[in-house]
Amino acid sequence: MTKAEQLQTVAILVPGDFNDHAIKRIDNTFNRVRIERADPALVTDEMRGNVRGIASFAGINAAMMDALPNLELIASFGVGYDSVDVGHAAAKNIMVTNTPDVLTEEVADTTIGLLINTIRDLPRAETWLRDGSWLRKGNYPLSRLTLRGRKVGIFGMGRIGQAVARRLEAFGLPVAYHNRRRVEGLSYQYHPTLKGLAEAVDTLISVAPGGASTERAVNAEILSALGANGVFVNIGRGSTVDEAALAAALANGTIAAAGLDVFADEPNVPKALLDAPNTSLLPHVGSASDHTRRAMADLCVDNLVSWFAERRPLTPVPETVNVKAKANPGKV
Repeated sequence: MTKAEQLQTVAILVPGDFNDHAIKRIDNTFNRVRIERADPALVTDEMRGNVRGIASFAGINAAMMDALPNLELIASFGVGYDSVDVGHAAAKNIMVTNTPDVLTEEVADTTIGLLINTIRDLPRAETWLRDGSWLRKGNYPLSRLTLRGRKVGIFGMGRIGQAVARRLEAFGLPVAYHNRRRVEGLSYQYHPTLKGLAEAVDTLISVAPGGASTERAVNAEILSALGANGVFVNIGRGSTVDEAALAAALANGTIAAAGLDVFADEPNVPKALLDAPNTSLLPHVGSASDHTRRAMADLCVDNLVSWFAERRPLTPVPETVNVKAKANPGKV
């Protein structure tokens, strides 16, 4: 049996909706098994016996892993993987991969666009033109805020954070950052605490990953430290923000404006944020271009192919980097 024929026997579970390009590649390479959602109650006896890989947008919890005793790899579509229980995966010798790098520049571009929209109120200015207000009422009001003279802090100086920082440098803006630890080789000013960063800047961009360590890290205290001229932009994860505190800060003038691409309970956006006149809101489109999503799809499937053909992952997440492929991989 050729290697291609061997791969055709490997059952890959795809819960719910998935990227069309990725599905085509999985169908051409593996034996795709579809399920409505990642729910252990929907796992059949045949799936328990056959499924060795998962390709998914959605979170995969411990119960789902336990329901698939032959599971070897979870190929997560996206750079963030906080919805996958990676600790449980590592304990069960299950490899988890994600899709870093291929979306870095796209998300950084979106971040700058969202920042400018938030500060210069460009979406409302376009509406002013389109609804005829320019003809009826005259020029759109001057924007209260400007990018000029701002100091920017980045919460989460990983690949995307660094790409955002490079763009901000081109705008002539000073950049500082907060991470769990200092990033070697970066000249930007490092702040060991998020509060210290917020106190030092007037523009805070969150690119932080989700998870317990960042849960509601941007809270009332941080927003207060940012100040009345402050602008907050979140392109990372909605879970990192106390949305009630953010809505209150926007309403009472604690900060000036916010631009958000991510929310804690997507697609549900708090009404207070929707109603706030000083917000610019996007429906989680940071990497949402055909070009970038295709690249993400290819990397997601390439991880499956590399694992089951070569017994190695391409982009393992740090928590499972030491997971080893089984010596006797079953039916292949």
